[in-house]
Amino acid sequence: MHETFQINPDASEQGLCEQISAACERMEEIYADGFYSKLTVYRHWSKHNPELSGKIARPRAYRWYLRRELLKLARRGAEITITRSRPRVDLSSPQLLEMIDETDFDLTRKKVFLFGPERSELSIKRLEHYTGTNAEDFQRYVLLTNYNMHIAAFIRQFPDAERSNRDDVQMPTLHHREDDNRGISIVNIGVGPSNAKNLTDHLAVLRPDAMMMVGHCAGVRNHQEIGDFVLASGYMRADHLLDESLPPSVPITPSFLLNRALASALDAAELPYRIGAVYTTADRNWELSLRTALEHLRVSRSIAVDMESATVAANGFRYRIPNATLLCVSDKPLHGQPKLPGAAKTFYDETKKQHLSVATAAITKIKQEYPDGLPNSDIRAPDESLLEGADGNAGAGW
Repeated sequence: MHETFQINPDASEQGLCEQISAACERMEEIYADGFYSKLTVYRHWSKHNPELSGKIARPRAYRWYLRRELLKLARRGAEITITRSRPRVDLSSPQLLEMIDETDFDLTRKKVFLFGPERSELSIKRLEHYTGTNAEDFQRYVLLTNYNMHIAAFIRQFPDAERSNRDDVQMPTLHHREDDNRGISIVNIGVGPSNAKNLTDHLAVLRPDAMMMVGHCAGVRNHQEIGDFVLASGYMRADHLLDESLPPSVPITPSFLLNRALASALDAAELPYRIGAVYTTADRNWELSLRTALEHLRVSRSIAVDMESATVAANGFRYRIPNATLLCVSDKPLHGQPKLPGAAKTFYDETKKQHLSVATAAITKIKQEYPDGLPNSDIRAPDESLLEGADGNAGAGW
């Protein structure tokens, strides 16, 4: 197990695929033996950073991603080697938090993988704890909701979906599995920006191709009706949860490709919608102190208020994950239509099925148009990690 495994970039396409599958198996064996793998990539075409290396933890959790990314590099002639690195860190170690502290971590520094092995280990364990599912079962496209009715609608649409392995999980989760993790997962993250940050912090380690917030919102425009949909074109980050990590002055926008697919699905279903800024607040009772909120809504031209969308979008930007927001207007508190039990139940019953069907139809369209993954060049840093995500030009290898 100490010997070096090397991928020969001169092999045929089939040969490369076979070698990369064997390389993934080697990394999984190394991990099972209690060690991290060291992945070294030498790129003859790079003038400034020809050789980069990094440590990989729990490779089986994102094996589909490693296969795709290593194949892209091998096709270009990169020399890729895998060796055994240092022993895995005990997650009960008192030094763990120091090792994963990202306070001074440069997310734009050139490296092999976006996350260190200890961070990957901890995030995967927490993800499995919160969702009650194995990390390996997460699919490339992830829907985030804060209503159990969307979970129920997902089950009706995908009755074979795998469910959380216990009833008391904090974030109930379902996976509609497809080969090579090309299916859809849905997670009920609960209410509020803290939950949204918590889940997406850990989900980012698995490198999904896209994540989409599917939730409800307050409509704030005269010509919106209960049941109308909202596509976010931008966000007013009034949650302030990520201000220190990502200054509020940084522009955050959803994926144009995801928004285009969502608009196409809404048009096909002949459903009314508006595109505009979404105001995300940490205050569930924002209506009780209107002066500041109204001014923010006015200057931002926001068309809806929610509690998660901007947080998901900001973390998607931080961690280079294409994302979008599909909201449905459930109340209009500024127009004498606050969320009340009777009206809310009627709204939920009427919209939950079409809400999910629009989201899944958009993802189906994306998968057809971009079978190798949703391009994310618009949110990559200048010095992005080598394993950077789909570029739209890779060509199918598996």
